[in-house]
Amino acid sequence: MSDVVEVEPMPAGRVGAWLATLDPGYFALVMATGIVSIGGRLLGHPVLADVLLVLTAVGFLVLLAAYLARAVRFPRRTLASLAAPSSAVAYFTVVAATDVLGDGLLAHGLWPVSLALWCLALLVWTVLTYGLLSSIVLAGHRPELREMTGVWLIWVVGTQSIAVLATGLAPVLPWPGAADALDVVAVAFWSIGVVLYLVLVVIIFLRLFTVETVPAEMGPAYWILMGATAISVAAAAGILALSAAAPVPLIADVHDFVAGAAVVLWSFGSWFIPALVLFGLWRHLVRRHSLAYEPGLWSVVFPLGMYAVASVTLGRVLDLGFLRDLAAWWVWLGAAAWLAVAALMVAAIVRGLRRRSLPAAGTSM
Repeated sequence: MSDVVEVEPMPAGRVGAWLATLDPGYFALVMATGIVSIGGRLLGHPVLADVLLVLTAVGFLVLLAAYLARAVRFPRRTLASLAAPSSAVAYFTVVAATDVLGDGLLAHGLWPVSLALWCLALLVWTVLTYGLLSSIVLAGHRPELREMTGVWLIWVVGTQSIAVLATGLAPVLPWPGAADALDVVAVAFWSIGVVLYLVLVVIIFLRLFTVETVPAEMGPAYWILMGATAISVAAAAGILALSAAAPVPLIADVHDFVAGAAVVLWSFGSWFIPALVLFGLWRHLVRRHSLAYEPGLWSVVFPLGMYAVASVTLGRVLDLGFLRDLAAWWVWLGAAAWLAVAALMVAAIVRGLRRRSLPAAGTSM
């Protein structure tokens, strides 16, 4: 008996076709916009931060409506994308985007909204995590080694985003005991994320070293290797900041380990940046792969912005001035990348609209 899900036929309408083919990882747009906003706020650029935060909220609401509409109108397509592990893992962008938006709203005192978003992200993370494990282990939907690309590290990013927002919420919640509970959650999710990263990165490096790579596969998703280390560092910095503000036994016990691990992760992520640049040059200059817009390009912007946030937060809690100095200019690299990808996206939308309007214009002559 076949377990392949038969999908609905492609609709003729423009909106319907877009919904039918909606990328499972499109919430990376929200992640990228939100993290550059947070970096701007941390580094003293409030106008940049507020403008991008508004765009983050708008993007979140639009994509949330689109995902829900796709699930209602194209349930078999949605189920098929959730059944295939290599596409299902991209849905962890929903978790990370929700937490990034919640973190951005904390700066404006909207902790009730941030708490609601954190609870939503935790629920989605739980469903996706155990659904993915069940799909692979119990249902036998095992991905091939070639499918183990950087996209899988979105799982780590989503996990660590739970820890990051927990560290942000802990000091502002008014309920006794809430901070201690969130401290435990933050440490637990940071730990899960680090172990998950170690497991997945070994598999991904094995894939890179043993499977022939073609330009189409050497895509922007590999930047998530660095983005996953960066958000792990940011989560660690949040835990260390909690330790300095209101030390509790658990935080005090893990302080030195978390600090050391954060430095190791930051160093590894930094070491990998030149390799990612070389991968991109090989893909586009040597193998002439088109630099056209694709939703995955937001997976380049997010790590760049996240690296700035990780550097400034770790630099502050460990009093490392060179990290703060690095973040001060790196945040503009993230902003420039965001602007470039946004321009490519707008240009792609305009070209698509023009192509669809040409036949109608031709018949009216």
